[in-house]
Amino acid sequence: MTTSPGVWLETLTWPEAKAWFDRGAPVVLPIGAIAKEHGHHLPLNTDWLTARELGNRIAATLPVVIAPILSVGYYPAFVRYPGSQHISADTFGALLREILEKFMDDGVTRLAVVNTGVSTEPVLRIVVRDLYEERGVRVHTADIRDLGRSAKGLMRQKLGGHGDESETSTILAIDPSLVRMDQAVVDYGHQLDLPKSVFYTPTVFIGDTDAGEDYSVSGVRGDPTLATVAKGEAVLAAMASDLIDGLRTLFPDVLPA
Repeated sequence: MTTSPGVWLETLTWPEAKAWFDRGAPVVLPIGAIAKEHGHHLPLNTDWLTARELGNRIAATLPVVIAPILSVGYYPAFVRYPGSQHISADTFGALLREILEKFMDDGVTRLAVVNTGVSTEPVLRIVVRDLYEERGVRVHTADIRDLGRSAKGLMRQKLGGHGDESETSTILAIDPSLVRMDQAVVDYGHQLDLPKSVFYTPTVFIGDTDAGEDYSVSGVRGDPTLATVAKGEAVLAAMASDLIDGLRTLFPDVLPA
């Protein structure tokens, strides 16, 4: 049986965890919603599955500790759909902060976060900045929107964003039994008709035809019908490669090439 160089924290005893921390192993905290709508065809735990897969791939390559997935978060765009869990920005920030502070209290100084959300980005930025000011420990962050760009050219949808061709392909590669492809539908809402702008605009997903740019009949933005296992494997490989290379760049003293 092949043994991975890295480990999931929850599989260790506390003395084993201490030994990893004492020798300076980096700790990677994945963020992935365990219950957030992804259309009619993907399970609520889509983000959690992605975070888990990326954690597994990192641990299979690098001697790091993968922390338990932070599975609840600030996801206001999806609260109109039954089953989607959401906590306030203040609560999410406090939870994230306390988790990271406990690692610091345990002596961990090499910390990184893998964030599979979008609305979680600004809260995450504030927390890690405040912690650096107060504790002098840099927590490095990677957001899913910046990962796997080398595989973006495989996508054929007109635009994406949520439960789309890329995300559906990813879950097909992780576990095709979880994807209801017969219920996947093309859903761009009114996004194709909107003018391009350099400005950020808050958005929500609403199944009401009068909702303007927020309209989404299925809770999807994109074309999941184009998804394939091969595309998903390429996306996952590209994202994992970005993360592994990034961690080696951050911590070359303990994660040599």
